[in-house]
Amino acid sequence: MTTFDDREKGFEKKFALDQDLKFRAEARRNKLLAEWAAAKLGITGAALEDYVRSVLKADLQEKGDEDVFRKIHSDFAAAGVSIPDADIRAQMAECLAKAVGEIEGSR
Repeated sequence: MTTFDDREKGFEKKFALDQDLKFRAEARRNKLLAEWAAAKLGITGAALEDYVRSVLKADLQEKGDEDVFRKIHSDFAAAGVSIPDADIRAQMAECLAKAVGEIEGSR
C-alpha cells in the first residue's frame, strides 16, 4: 500500500466515525427536545415515552431537521401552546450541543 492509500483509508474511517457521531448526537438531541416539548405540553408517564418515540420517528421523514421542527411546532399549535419558532430552534441547538457534550464525555 502506498501512503496515498493509507491516507484515503484514514479519511474514510474518519468520515464513518463522524457520520456515526452525527447520527447519535441528532438522535439524542431529538430525545432531549421531545422531553422539553413534552414538559411544555404537560405530557408525563408512559405518554412521555410514546411522545419521545413519535419525535424520533418524525426525524425519519426527510433529511435535515425541518421534519422534527414541524412535528414540535404542530404539536404546540394543536395544544394551544404559544412558543415562538425562534425559541423552538434555539432549544434544538441547545439540545444538540448538550447531546454532543454527553457523547464526547462518554468516550
